[in-house]
Amino acid sequence: MSQPRTGIIILAAGDSSRLGYPKQIARYKDKTLLQLAIDAANGSKADKKVLVLGAFKDEIKKTFSGASIPNIPNPNWEKGMASTLVKGLEYLQKIDPVDQVIVMLCDQPFVDSKILNKLISIQAKTGKGIVACEYSKTFGVPILFGKDYFDKLVELTGDEGAKKIAMAHQDDMELVSFPKGKTDVDTEADLRDLNL
Repeated sequence: MSQPRTGIIILAAGDSSRLGYPKQIARYKDKTLLQLAIDAANGSKADKKVLVLGAFKDEIKKTFSGASIPNIPNPNWEKGMASTLVKGLEYLQKIDPVDQVIVMLCDQPFVDSKILNKLISIQAKTGKGIVACEYSKTFGVPILFGKDYFDKLVELTGDEGAKKIAMAHQDDMELVSFPKGKTDVDTEADLRDLNL
């Protein structure tokens, strides 16, 4: 059997209201948080990638090479994270559909291609429909969904994240330990702590 085709959606459409400026362009180790996410996606074994932008998209686009990753706008980003995820999934399925998708954010600086590849390899090994990262006694993104869940993903609304679906199908989920996954950037203090 051939390898399932994997797509990655980077959700980067939010307006970073708690930070006060686009966190996509906040810097860690000489790179923007968004660039770190793009590098992780591009370094992974995924077949297709898409970056979904929303708020401040023109400003953010100046900070990375447009040729480095397909990127699309979500004009409805204010409707919440779900609309961004749906936009990305629709894009991936349009021309050359994928069999599974990894949802990732742009504010987890320790996500790298290794952890993304681990999600793919654990899925291949276990055959589970969902593979999530485990940290801080919970689980979350990056998270992989097989195509059986695509219909449920496109039904999400508002700020419902993919985690809601994973919570409801834990019998079909495998976890990958990723303690550093708990680190994300929402405020200036988070950024300071990160750069210490």
